[in-house]
Amino acid sequence: MKFVRPSIEYRDAYLEMIADWERTGEHMVPFTLRYDYEDFDSMVEKLNSFSKMQDRDWVHHSSFWLIVDEKIVGTSNIRHYLNRDMLGRGGHIGYGVAPSCRRRGYATKILELSLIEAGKLGVCRALLTCDKTNRPSAKTIIKNGGQYWRDVINPEDQELIEQYWIDIPTNKASL
Repeated sequence: MKFVRPSIEYRDAYLEMIADWERTGEHMVPFTLRYDYEDFDSMVEKLNSFSKMQDRDWVHHSSFWLIVDEKIVGTSNIRHYLNRDMLGRGGHIGYGVAPSCRRRGYATKILELSLIEAGKLGVCRALLTCDKTNRPSAKTIIKNGGQYWRDVINPEDQELIEQYWIDIPTNKASL
C-alpha cells in the first residue's frame, strides 16, 4: 500500500479508476477527479502545482492517490487552509474510493493518511464534511476521531451536509 502524489507512472491505473467511477454514474469525489484527463501529463502537472500556487484567491491544496497492488483504489485532496467559502461547505480533506474497491477499509486508511499529511502542512485541526445521507462517510470520519460540529446547507445543490472537526496530534504529523 502506497499513498503518493499524482504521477504519470500511474496513468493506466488512474484511467481504470476513472472508468470504474464512470460505469456507476456517481458524482466523483474529491473534485479533482472531475478534471479533464485527456492530456494526462498536463493533468498531473496541474494537480501537483496547486500546492505551490501564488494566487491569493485560490486555496492551496495537495492531491494523493492510494495505491494497492499497483491499482489506484482511492484519492484524497487536502486543503492547506480554509477560506470563508471552504469553512462553510468544503473542509480540509476530500476523499473518495473507487466504487469497486469499497467496503475494504480504504476510506478509513485514506483519511488516516490524509490527516498525517495535513499535519505535515501545519493543519492542527481538520474540518471534514459529508452529505447528511452519506452514513458510510460519516462513520469513516468518526472512526478517525471526527467530532460532530454542525449541519449546513450546501449552496451548490441545497443538500444538507454534516461538518466534523478532527484534532491532529502534533506527533501524528511526524508518523
